[in-house]
Amino acid sequence: MDSKRNYFLVPMIVIGIMFFAIGFALGINSYLIPLLKNSLHVSSGESYLILAATFSAFLIFGYPASLVIGKIGYKNTMMLSFLMFATGFYLFIPSAKSESLPLFLLASFVSGMGNAFLQASVNPYITILGPMESAAKRISFMGIANKLAWPVAPLFLALIIGKSVEDVQLQDINIPFYMIIGVFLLLGVLSYFSPLPEVKAVGEDEESAAECAYAANKTSIWQFPHLLLGVLALFLYVGVETVSLGTLVDYAESIGLPNAELYAWIAPAGMVIGYICGIIFIPKYISQANALLICSILAIFGSFMVVFTPADISIWFILFMALGCSLMWPALWPLAMTDLGRFTKAGSSLLVIAIVGGAIIPTAYGFLKDAIGPQQAYWLCVPCFLYILFYALKGHKVR
Repeated sequence: MDSKRNYFLVPMIVIGIMFFAIGFALGINSYLIPLLKNSLHVSSGESYLILAATFSAFLIFGYPASLVIGKIGYKNTMMLSFLMFATGFYLFIPSAKSESLPLFLLASFVSGMGNAFLQASVNPYITILGPMESAAKRISFMGIANKLAWPVAPLFLALIIGKSVEDVQLQDINIPFYMIIGVFLLLGVLSYFSPLPEVKAVGEDEESAAECAYAANKTSIWQFPHLLLGVLALFLYVGVETVSLGTLVDYAESIGLPNAELYAWIAPAGMVIGYICGIIFIPKYISQANALLICSILAIFGSFMVVFTPADISIWFILFMALGCSLMWPALWPLAMTDLGRFTKAGSSLLVIAIVGGAIIPTAYGFLKDAIGPQQAYWLCVPCFLYILFYALKGHKVR
């Protein structure tokens, strides 16, 4: 019994640390957006290109990452991703010295490449580590680690630099980034020596192929409509989640709230509440599909309230958007990956590619903000959440 418990517990702890690292790396962007806008005197749309650069790496490296995993395994790919992270973070230092937006975008892209390889490793790994029907519960644990890290990044930078974001100079980021580089290199060493077992989904190899009858006669990943509809749902979800997490500091500053970086915790708090609910209720009381349905409705409500309430109050309703987003990722992955059999790695690579939604939708928000104002730009989230509602009701059932 103890050995079986350790088989799951140790990988859960190690993968949880990696999910925290993913959230921390992405949370850095929420600090850089207002910093670059103020220091380089660029528009909101141009400053949000930092997110576009980070997430565009998923489009390019999502599929190659799955090939690398097939060659060297999950654990070695995780180690490789941390080396990529460290390289990207190092590039931020000469970018600050030269005060160059293109160099910042390059640094974010390299960091995003590390994120793409790590996400391609840890998400399918935690999904297939145990039974598929309880995958959302495991991913909810990971989500808590991930989303708590988002506000830690801007708060860490503010603490080490010792200034409010509107007073920071670009060269002030050098010391904290050297510290971050060191931590991520240590995480690479941890991943290499960690006792992570290699895992496979049902039907992924020839010995268990007969256990997945739906995939047995398929010849292409494009023959799984529930997966393809799920890819679009994940694309939209990552985009609107990144809007809720990544715009808080900028939105607070835009509407004149003091100490804007302190508002970075609102969305992560909502998501952690949702993840705790997922841990408690899935799958014992509600299914993964019903969790997605409830969360879609909450997110639609939050989006409307952000747009229609007074600006200084509206920022708090982003918590409801984030609460709605909380169980979307844990539910979408297992719903989309069910019955893929030997196409599991290819399917997970498509889902990783869909994370590019975090590049496109937040950037669209930035340019909408320039055109119609920061509050009205949140209208962008409504149709995205409506499609996710459709996937919860019908899309995941299509075979």
